[in-house]
Amino acid sequence: MTDVQSAIAAERTELAAVLRGLSADDWDRMTLCEGWRVRELVAHVVMPYRYSTARFVAELLRSRGNFHRMADRLARADAAALTPDQLVQTLEDNIHHPWKPPGSGYDAALSHDVIHGLDVTVALGIDRQVPLDRLAIVLAGSGPKQLKYFGVDLTGVQLRATDLDWSLGTGHPVTGAAQDLLMVICGRALPAGRLHGPAAERFTTA
Repeated sequence: MTDVQSAIAAERTELAAVLRGLSADDWDRMTLCEGWRVRELVAHVVMPYRYSTARFVAELLRSRGNFHRMADRLARADAAALTPDQLVQTLEDNIHHPWKPPGSGYDAALSHDVIHGLDVTVALGIDRQVPLDRLAIVLAGSGPKQLKYFGVDLTGVQLRATDLDWSLGTGHPVTGAAQDLLMVICGRALPAGRLHGPAAERFTTA
């Protein structure tokens, strides 16, 4: 797990650097994560560092066991209560935090950071390439379970990375960078021009 933990620390460090470079207006721009501006998304990313297990359970119960409802409520509340500087400082103070999603391992923690980082950089048009070794770890854990969770239909389509030896599904190829295909798996609609193939428009914003 040492290598994965090192990758997590590097990903958080690089994301913090990206966030430090944003303008005040950027924090109010929408991300690929539907309904969240940059400030809500970053508030969500740092939520595990700010809430104890007891507080987390209490908040989950308050949302009647619905994690998504709880996450959205807390992201909006924390985004309103904390400044961008405070949000980034929280991330910087927890570069080596050992958090893992409940019931999952460090691979899932890396996935969480990588995916949400791309939610910001792709939406804002920031040219950042996640290192391929990190993407390989994240994509190794991606498959039918993730497609079902995010409601992604790959019927008749094969996602095929152009920069990594990775593919998923069968059918007509939709090609693109590995990090863009990761976002497809997560149900995100990408800006035009990032994917190629007859079915690329299924996963692209209008």
